[in-house]
Order: sequence, then structure tokens, then C-alpha cells
Amino acid sequence: MTDIVSDIRVARSEARRLAAVPTDRKDAALESMASALDRRRAEVLKANASDMERAASEGIGKVMMKRLAVDDVKIDSMISGIRSVISLKDPVGETMSTMELDDGLMLYQIRCPIGLVGVIFESRPDVVPQILSLCLKSGNGVVFKGGREATETNRCLFEILTDAVSEYVPASAFVMIETREDVNAILGLNEYIDLLIPRGSNEFVRYIQRNTSIPVLGHAAGICHVYVDSDADLGKAWDIVLDSKVQYPAVCNAMETLLVNRRVADRFLPRMAELFSENGTEIRCDPMSLALMKGAVPASDEDWDTEYNDYIVSVRIVSTVEEAVDFINTHGSHHTDAIITENTSNMSYFIDNVDSADVFVNASTRFADGYRFGKGAEIGISTNKIHSRGPVGMEGLMIYKYVLMGGGHVVKDYVGDSARKFKHISSDRTLVVR
Repeated sequence: MTDIVSDIRVARSEARRLAAVPTDRKDAALESMASALDRRRAEVLKANASDMERAASEGIGKVMMKRLAVDDVKIDSMISGIRSVISLKDPVGETMSTMELDDGLMLYQIRCPIGLVGVIFESRPDVVPQILSLCLKSGNGVVFKGGREATETNRCLFEILTDAVSEYVPASAFVMIETREDVNAILGLNEYIDLLIPRGSNEFVRYIQRNTSIPVLGHAAGICHVYVDSDADLGKAWDIVLDSKVQYPAVCNAMETLLVNRRVADRFLPRMAELFSENGTEIRCDPMSLALMKGAVPASDEDWDTEYNDYIVSVRIVSTVEEAVDFINTHGSHHTDAIITENTSNMSYFIDNVDSADVFVNASTRFADGYRFGKGAEIGISTNKIHSRGPVGMEGLMIYKYVLMGGGHVVKDYVGDSARKFKHISSDRTLVVR
């Protein structure tokens, strides 16, 4: 444990150096990461095969196995994600706002890195290049802790990527830890780690939230809904609902509960049942929808509050858009919820009243993703109401500081009977120091 604390202390110090690295060197490091991953992909595949073999022998479920698996297509996606970060604007040092307080006294609000970020995740090795690329571009150090099931793959990816960046940036700003004991150690390191990002099961995220005083960015559950309105285009609805559930059910933005307006239920649900069945999805229904969906089983009260992460869906008939919104706000996790409708009044009501990080109209919930939102990649999806919300890219790794540029100004000139007056005039000037 002493070595881990020492490594993290060094990473904290090196993160400050990383914050000052110029954009061209960070972009060169990112391209080096992408090239190295492409060149050394056979090593990654071999390491992943070892993890997959061990996971299979331990009886890990098929959903977790799918998250764990890495193939050439997934490596191509990792490489593409890294290169997409190169194209993003460097946020470090950006002037967010400027105010002229008085003649020659300018106040600048400047974007800067948070510092050292701790990322604790389960199953998905692609988190390593995603987070590392975003942290590097945004000038943040990062401490990784992956799940035991992906130990070999995570270690291989981390070594490839950090070797690749060492020529350009301080690689000691990046640390990977591997033991369960190390997790509990880093939860107490609030003097070194500025932000924790957990990515995993509900129980896992809640454990992190309960056991640390470090700020936590993320979501504990992904209970997402699609509401098929009385004025829905049913052709769109069948496609969107199916995609939301079965395109990749093991992720947090997959639909778990389908709500259908009673005025279209008898036309919509029988065909939807066929589509779910054709795609191996178990259907759990309330009493009204049960009669319309062949092969379905009754839902329990627990189903409305369950994130399945599997080929299981719960279905409920509602009477109005207001009832749908109330149900979503009561049983959802404030992650991603969608309405399918051609009625602009109902669209507006849904958008205004659903209390979720992502609210979609006539689109699959699976679009709730940092890459799809044009963020290059994502550090996670947050249901927080402070700092960042929804799919979080580099903006979630940034904070700001104030820089005051004066010319010998002192506060005593601004107090008393003959005090100078502040101007407080907004300006479009940017901070330039040469």
C-alpha cells in the first residue's frame, strides 16, 4: 500500500507538470498512443484471450463477457476514439469570461484541469484508452483501477499507451493499480485525488459513493425509458424501441422500461412483442399490456425499478404523457429517457418535465454516449446536478481559476468616502501573457 500511495503522490505532482504541456506535444502523444495500439494489437488480443478464458472458467455471465471481450473491431474503435480527441480543441487556458473591474484592472476566468482523477471501473478494457486520451488532452493525471476479470488486458493497454506517451508528456502522471485492497486505499486519498469516476454496476458505484469523501462523478443506475405517445409514428416507434433495448443491452443507456399510450397499445404492442421475441428478449408486462404481448410474463413491482443489463424489458400502458412523465420521474434513474411522438405539444411537455440528464425525441436511448455526442470519447455518464451532467467529455475534467491582471492596484483605493468606483464591464478580451 505504501508503494501505491507513493505512486499516487508522484502522479499528483506530475499532473501539475502535465497541465502546462503545450497542445502540440499533447496531440503528438495522442497520435503516438493510437499508432502504438495499432502496431501492438496482437499483444492486446493475446492478453484479452487470457482474461476471457479465466472469466469463462469462473462462470462470469454472458453480459459481462461481452463487455470484457476485445477484438480487432473494438481496437479499431479505441484507435478512432484516441484520434478523435486530437481534433478536439485544447481546453486548457481557454478564457471563459473577462471583466474590466477598473482601468488597467482585468479579471479573467480561465479554464484549467481538475488535477488528479481516479477512475475505478469494471469489465470494459476500452475505458483505459478512452479516459487516458481525454485526461491527457485536458492536462489531468489519472489513477486507474480496473476489475480483476480484465487484469491482463488492462495492464497490456496501459503499458502500451504510457510507453507511447513518455517521449512527449510526463508519463508518471498516469498510474494503474490492480488489487482490491488498493481500491480502499485510494478512497481515502482525498489529499491527492481530486475527483473519482466509478464505472460499473449499481452496487459498485454506490459502494464508492458511500465510502469516500472525494467528489464522485457518475451514475448509480441506468434505468432508461421509452414512451410511445398516442401520436407516435408506429414505424419509427418499433425501430427506436428495438434499438434502445437490443442493440447493446449490457450498457447503461439501454432501455429497461417501455411505456405505451393506451390509445395505440393494441396496434403497437403485438408487433413489438414479435420483435422482442425474435431478438431473444424476455417481456415482463403490467396486466393491461400482458394481454397484448404474446409470450410475455407478469411484471413484479421490483421490475419498474430494475436495471436488467440483459435481454429483458418491462412494459406498461399509460393513459397520458403526464402519467408517463410522472412514472419516469418516480422510477427512472435520471439518466436517459425518450418520447416517440409527432405531437409538438407533447414533445414540449416531455422535454420540460422529465428530470433526466438526457431527454430524447424520436431517437434511441443508445445515442447517450460521449463519442456520439461529438466529445471524442467520454469519461462517463453523470446524473449529478453539479459540475457535469449527461455524457461527460473533457469539459467534465476541467474547472477554472480567476486571473487578475493589475497595474499596482490596491483595495484601499476602493473604500472610504473618496473610493474609486468599480466599472464591472464585461469584455471579450482573452488573457495573453508573453
